[in-house]
Parts: sequence; C-alpha cells; structure tokens
Amino acid sequence: MYVECTKFDDIWNKAKSNVGEKDLLSTYTWSEGVVSVERNGEPIEVGEKAPAVFFDNAEYPVWVDFKKPVAKAQFGSMLQSDNERFTFRGNTLAGFINYGNDIGKSELNIVYQTGTERKRFTFGYEVLSTKLNYHEHWKKIIEDIEQEYRMLSFDYLRRTFHGFTPDEKGDTPELIWWNVFAKEQERFIKACKSIIERPRRRLRGYEVFLRADKLKRVPANIENELAEHRKEPAHLYRVEEHVQSNDTQENRFLKYALGQILEKYESLKKRIEALNGIAEMEREKMQKMLDTLKHLQRNPFFRTVGRFKGLNQESLVLQRASGYSQVYRTWNLLRRAYSLKDGIYRLQSKDIATLYEIWCFIEVSHIVRDQLGITPEDVEQRNRMEMNGVFTWELGKGEHSRILFRKDGVELAKLVYNPKHTTWENDRTGIKNLVVPTVPQKPDIVLQLSKDDVQKGMKMTYLFDAKYRIDGKVNGVDSPPDDAINQMHRYRDAIYYKENNEGDAALKKEVIGGYILFPGDGEPADVQVANFYKTIGQVNIGAFPLRPKDERNRMLLEHFIHELIEAKAVTTISHVIPQKGAFVEVGDRVLIGTVRPSSRKNYNKDFEEGKAKLYYTGAQFPSTIMLHNLHFFIPYFPGKGIRDVYEITGVRTITGRDAKQLEGTDAVADDIRLAFDLTYNRSLSDDFMKIKTAGMIKDTFLDTTFDKLSTFING
Repeated sequence: MYVECTKFDDIWNKAKSNVGEKDLLSTYTWSEGVVSVERNGEPIEVGEKAPAVFFDNAEYPVWVDFKKPVAKAQFGSMLQSDNERFTFRGNTLAGFINYGNDIGKSELNIVYQTGTERKRFTFGYEVLSTKLNYHEHWKKIIEDIEQEYRMLSFDYLRRTFHGFTPDEKGDTPELIWWNVFAKEQERFIKACKSIIERPRRRLRGYEVFLRADKLKRVPANIENELAEHRKEPAHLYRVEEHVQSNDTQENRFLKYALGQILEKYESLKKRIEALNGIAEMEREKMQKMLDTLKHLQRNPFFRTVGRFKGLNQESLVLQRASGYSQVYRTWNLLRRAYSLKDGIYRLQSKDIATLYEIWCFIEVSHIVRDQLGITPEDVEQRNRMEMNGVFTWELGKGEHSRILFRKDGVELAKLVYNPKHTTWENDRTGIKNLVVPTVPQKPDIVLQLSKDDVQKGMKMTYLFDAKYRIDGKVNGVDSPPDDAINQMHRYRDAIYYKENNEGDAALKKEVIGGYILFPGDGEPADVQVANFYKTIGQVNIGAFPLRPKDERNRMLLEHFIHELIEAKAVTTISHVIPQKGAFVEVGDRVLIGTVRPSSRKNYNKDFEEGKAKLYYTGAQFPSTIMLHNLHFFIPYFPGKGIRDVYEITGVRTITGRDAKQLEGTDAVADDIRLAFDLTYNRSLSDDFMKIKTAGMIKDTFLDTTFDKLSTFING
C-alpha cells in the first residue's frame, strides 16, 4: 500500500510554522502480518510516535497492489462518497481521500476477498490540523463547548473519531449508546449465545396429582391418606415435585436486556439509514446485526422465561457468572454518559471549523459578560440546542440561540449566533428589525449593545465572523484570509435596520463594524501594528487572532469589547465615516427650556404627557446659545422639574400670534419667536426630577450636555 501527497512539503512547513514541529507527531497502528512501514524511507514502529503524514484539507492518493489474485476489493469507509473515490481494476485498488476539516484518529480500511474468504486490513493514524495543536487546542475547545452545551461537540458520519470513556454521571445520549454498542456488540452476542446453550437453572417445586403406583416416594403428609384409599387404585394424591427451571431472575434480566437493546438498535438503525451518504457495506453490516438480535430473541429458550420485574438485590450471578457478567456489563455501559478521557470507545466530533465557530461564540459571550461586570446569573440563555434529525445536536440559529445580558433588570447587551437575514423580514432565524433587501446574509456572531444616551433602547450592532483559516505570516504574525475581510465589508453594506419591519419604513444603516476571529498567532505587540488590526481603528473592519490558551492575544479582544461597552452612542456614531458630500454630526448638546402656561390648545398638557410636537420661546432668545449643533430638548416645569427628552427635528421662526394660536389683533402677538419642532425620544426617569435653576439663562434656559446633566439635578 502506497500513500502519497504531492504538496506535502508545503503542508508540513505550514503546520510547522503554526503549530511547532514537536507537536506534529502521530501514533500509527496496523493489522497483523505487516512486514514494514516507512515514512519517507524512515521506518515506523507500531504504536510509537512518529512524524505525522495526514493533515486536514489535503489530497492523499492511495494505491493498494495485491500480490495474489483478489476477486474483489474496496475501501471500507462508512461513507458512500469515500467508497466512490476508489476503484478496483486488475489487481490494484486505487483512489484518494481528503479529510476536509475533520481531525482526530482515523483508519484506512481495505476489505478484499480471496476465494470465498473475506479479509480486512486496517492502518490507523491521526489526522492533524495545520493551524491548531490537535493534542492541546482541540481538547480545550471540546471542554469549553461541553461545559456550556453538553453533547453539542459530537457528530456522526465523520471521517475521524476520538477515544472516550463511559462515565457514571450525566444522561445517556443516543449517540453514546450507538457508539458503545458498536464496540460491544460482538461480545454481547457471544455472551447471549453462551447463556442460551448453558443457562443457569434452579430447582422449582410444582404440585402434581399422581396415582399410588406412580409415586416415586411416599411423603409423610400423605401416609394416612394412602392407607385410607389403598383399595382405590384410581385415587389421585397431591404431591410436590422439584424440576430444573430456566425462569430465574438472571434469565429474566437477559430476556429484558436483549429486548431493550433490540428495540433501541432497530429504532436508531432506521434513522441512520434515512441519511444520505451511508455506504452500502455499512447498511449491510447494520442489517446483519439486527437480524442476529432478532434471531436470538426468537429462541425457544425465552418461552420458558417469565417477565423481568427488576432486581430486588445485587445478583452475584449477573456480576460474576460467565456470559451473564458480559450482558450485565454491556447493559450498564449503554446506560452511562461519557468522559473526555481517552478510552477504547469511538466518538466522532463535528469538524474543527464548526467547533472553532461555536467556541468563538462562547468566548465572546464570556468576554462580554466579564466586561459588563455581571454574574452568570444575570445572563439569560435560551434553549439553543436542536436535534438535527438523527441523534446529534446543533446550536440553534438566530433568536433560538440568543443570550441576553442584564443588570438590575435592564438589558445591556445581546449576543446572537448565526442569524440568517433575508428579504423576508419575519424569517424565524433572523434578528428583529434587521433586513437584507438583496441576497441572504448569515454572519456567525452578532453583538448588540444597548445605549440610552441618544435614544432609549438604541442598539449598536457589531459583527464577528469565525474563520478557521490562516493566510500565511507577515512579519511573524499570522494573517486572516483576504476574502474573509472582504466579507465583513459586504455584511456592513448589506444589513439594514427597518423600524417595525413596515413596508414603507425607511432603511437605515445598522452595522457599525465587522471583525474576523481566526486561529492566528503572534506577539501582541506585533499584532497591534499588523494591517488587519490597525484597520479596526481606521474603518471598523479588521481581525483578531483568537486561539485556545492564548491569553495574551485574547486580551486585545477583551480590551476592544470593553471600549465598545464604555463608549457612548453619540461618540460611536460621530466616528462613523460619512458618505462624501454628506454632513454627519451627532452631538450630545441638550437645551433645557421652561414650559410656561400658554393659550395654545393642549400646549402644557402635551408636554406633561410626553406628546409635544412644538416648543416656542419668548420674544427674546439668548444669543449665547448656538443652534447649529443643538439636537435635544428637555422641558422644565417650574415646581416639578424635568423628565422627558425630545429630539429637535427642526428650528424655525414664527410669530407670537401663530405660536399662541391667537385670533384678532394683538400688538404683543406680532413679535417673532423661535419654534423647535420636536419628536419624543425617551424618559430620563418615571417621575419628575428637580434641578438647580440658579444658572439658567434669563431664568428660562440651560445650555448643557448629557454628560454634565447630572450636575444640575438635585441629589
């Protein structure tokens, strides 16, 4: 058997640069009868560590030349697509395999037939990552995911697997059941057959009625009856006989365990066969096992065994007797959960790109929680795991995976995983009020921070996309792929905000910035001068290296999210680059103006109820108050204080007559006033707050900012 890789030197150097040569070791195993195994001319010993050959996302042509004539040969993968890549012609089996993003342990299984005998050759090894340390980083990713979402990491129908150990604690997921039984099924079948051939029996007493000439012995309790009816040969005497019975507690347990396992196996087999991509050889193997289990269940032996009613006490027969102990052990294993400790049982995990994406989502959620200074109890998480149709789990998309961060009942931030935005605003996997008029967009992680300084409940949206890719090194720092950075530009330009999703509502820009998370490495000081990092401050598009156990570069992301949380919305918006020719300026200046009694209909009432649309000044307005960057207005009620914030949407002049809506002639009403068109923004509090009026201009106005507003409020 020959295994080659045309670009192996490039792959090896890339892995060596990202991971380190000392961690690029693999353990190789193979079937009996192999004379020698060599890697680039160097011998490899079975079970010993040697430099790796197999990596993710690489093509490996495989040739198998049989010395003796072979009737049939095939690649023994459980995936139909793998088998289709191999062909058998002449006396040679040839094909290729690519593990994609699957990393872990794997095997090359060659199934061939010589005459009537079917044989299998197995060559085992580890498939490593060129970007992360499989032996260290992969386990950390799995542990972090499993701590948040148990059983989310694992999958079925993958090209690699990992060792695991059954555990006493936890639930018994169906995936664990299937993989444990796959390892135990041959021993279980053998144990059942052994018991049926040589079962444990016990003596049982049965009452029978016999004539005197059929009695083998005369019990003492019927001696008088025998003497009384000695002249009646047809008289029947009630006696007790002892016979060997199969109806024991242990045999009842066997019947129960076999029936339970058969039912579960048949159910899961049907669900697996419904999947696309199952190899025909795998289907045949499953059907053969099902037929064997059914054949055992129909054995006449079980007709003599009653119904299992539970174990009242520990059974030494089940724990120690030959055959019974294996059945009992298998049944116990199938009820257990699992441990990440390496063991003899095989469990397949999701591909590393998906695992990295989920892990980044968890890392961002932890960073946001810590930077907000809240406890895990203040984090509201939805039930985000969804069964994918077989027996593995996926993380819910969009609002199904929402995480809310609250403090004292107030929402501070929201994190959403993998929302899909389309032209259909009510798409169940999207985020409320976010729409995409063109083609669907699906960013990995959406962070929305709640800000109240410009508008109550306003959300500042930031996107993070996890990419399990590295595009080489520049000055000793790993770089993200260019197309991933371009994708963030597309997201920011494609996703819009629409108020209440109304058809005629205006579209507004929504995304402030987009950032790539990738498993890169480099000194933090070098990362900070890298172009992909500097562009974050320039255009709010860039990347952060994030990999397990790299606390130094993780701090760059922590510091960045901390700044996002601390920044006021007005500051964030003011830093957004405007379109050429457009003038964008958002300040936090606010004018506090006294509301006095007016003859204008409902003027004072509208302000008290937060419904005002217009505020007008007196005949004289202070020339010291600049109007060009005045954005907000707060009405002040003498004796009560302030409460509501209005946005100033326009400033104009009107006559006193129009302001007060007076009719007829009135000299006073013809003077010119300033009128502010208003739109309600938010409330500062539920009740009015009294303020210090000593600094009011003309006892009517306060020109201040939201930052300084607290200095005017009476404590």
